[in-house]
Amino acid sequence: MAIPHAASGELIEVLSPGEDLRQAKSSTLVRADHLEVFRLVLAAGKTLQDHKASGAITIQCLAGAVNLEAHGRTQVLRAGSMVYLADAEPHAVKALEDSLLLITMLLRRA
Repeated sequence: MAIPHAASGELIEVLSPGEDLRQAKSSTLVRADHLEVFRLVLAAGKTLQDHKASGAITIQCLAGAVNLEAHGRTQVLRAGSMVYLADAEPHAVKALEDSLLLITMLLRRA
């Protein structure tokens, strides 16, 4: 069974008012030929080890705070901040608090 994704023009609620991030789930919101958007929920202390995306990405912190390791340094993304990473830039993420990230990927698909 295919996972439903938003259609063009469909309103997407990324963060519900009062949402409890401890109960929230990560999910892919949009999947198109060269674009993918997903919400990533990370519990405090959770780490995503060093990895690369197959395309340019933006990471927006909508709630909480995370350490982002990229370009040889660590930066704190807090609610309201975002970062752009070039195609295949290695990066790692560690949640300092229960956090919600919105990831947008411009994919290199043949």
